[in-house]
Amino acid sequence: MYAHTVKHCLPVILFFSFILIQFPVDGQSKLFPSSENGDTAKADLKNVSPAVKAVPLLDLSDVIFGLFRKKRKDTASLNETPVSKPVYSGVAAIGYTLQTRLAATISGNVAFRPDTMTRLSTITTNVTYTQNKQFFWPLQSNIWTKNNRYAFIGDLRYYKYPQSTFGLGSNSAIENEDPMDYHFFRLYEFVLRKIKGDFYGGLGYILDYRWGISHAGTNNGSESDYDKYGTDSKTISSGITINGVYDTRDNPINPLHGIYSSVQLRSNLQVLGSKSNWQSLIIDLRKYFLLSKRTQNVLALWSYNWLVLNGRPPYLDLPSNGWDSYSSTGRGYIQGRFRGSQMVYGEGEFRYRISRNGLLGGVVFANLQSFSSEQGSELQDIQPGFGAGLRIKIKKSSRTNLGVDYGFGAQGSRGLFIAVGEYF
Repeated sequence: MYAHTVKHCLPVILFFSFILIQFPVDGQSKLFPSSENGDTAKADLKNVSPAVKAVPLLDLSDVIFGLFRKKRKDTASLNETPVSKPVYSGVAAIGYTLQTRLAATISGNVAFRPDTMTRLSTITTNVTYTQNKQFFWPLQSNIWTKNNRYAFIGDLRYYKYPQSTFGLGSNSAIENEDPMDYHFFRLYEFVLRKIKGDFYGGLGYILDYRWGISHAGTNNGSESDYDKYGTDSKTISSGITINGVYDTRDNPINPLHGIYSSVQLRSNLQVLGSKSNWQSLIIDLRKYFLLSKRTQNVLALWSYNWLVLNGRPPYLDLPSNGWDSYSSTGRGYIQGRFRGSQMVYGEGEFRYRISRNGLLGGVVFANLQSFSSEQGSELQDIQPGFGAGLRIKIKKSSRTNLGVDYGFGAQGSRGLFIAVGEYF
């Protein structure tokens, strides 16, 4: 079964991977300061032209302070100074996405690190309630020990989540919508150890637990792919992972240049409580090209491939757009629009500065995705997505943007996508 999976997915994966690794990276500074590199913030200045340095950078808080004619004390980058005490931030907002419609959210994070030689540790959470009566509460953490020897990466979530499925494979028709409802709990914890330079490896534990699962069936009364696959009122996927990471990005929130690559083998095991024994593989590759030091325009490329190797996962644990770790794949489509045993995905985005002070920027993006249906079947048609968006600088010290995008997909799919931070 593994050989059959690779046979049909590998050519497309290699195509996206070839694009990502064939070109040199502009600059050599790292994700965060390290003992080999010194201060990233200082190294990053090499990627900024004198003309850009002469223009004071602004973010949204500078504008707000300016409206009240109050002088704001300049905030140093978290990469420029030691952070011995935690730094807290929070925001309340109203947003809109295809899968939620209107959503009210309260978000917060804490950032800290013992010294400038250690990567920045973050804990992020938000509480969200939507017009579709969905409730989200994720808590995500990325904790680094001194000198970057170990990283502890966590993902804890609770969802009350009404959401439709549309069948298996990328040829599934939008009129086959099958409304679903369920509760969802996730517990992921990974431990990475530095191997050498920017290479890390480690192990992890994963748990996806869904209960109270129900579905309404298709509007035309035909048998849905969910019925054919096998319905459950409760599913558990529990297992271990083997992880490898290589990361040379200058900034994980909004990179100007660098490479990120991650390979994760997941083994869900009945002995650990899983409904069945099954394995999957996730290959995540990204590369960022700084096209101009003067404008700081960036071309970003992403390949995300999620493959079931063997076994039979619960239907809702199958690879699906928007259900990657970052909930980022498939702009132009509602989350869960495509689902199947194999997912091959590629995206490119051009990020450009509109205002010289960095307050406003824009993006244009395009993506391609293909899914197989059940295990052992071939990849189906490639489904395109594309669009454009606006970026508003929220925090200049970390290059955090508010993104407002409008995306288009096949079969009339379209919608507004709002997020804090870049999609990849």
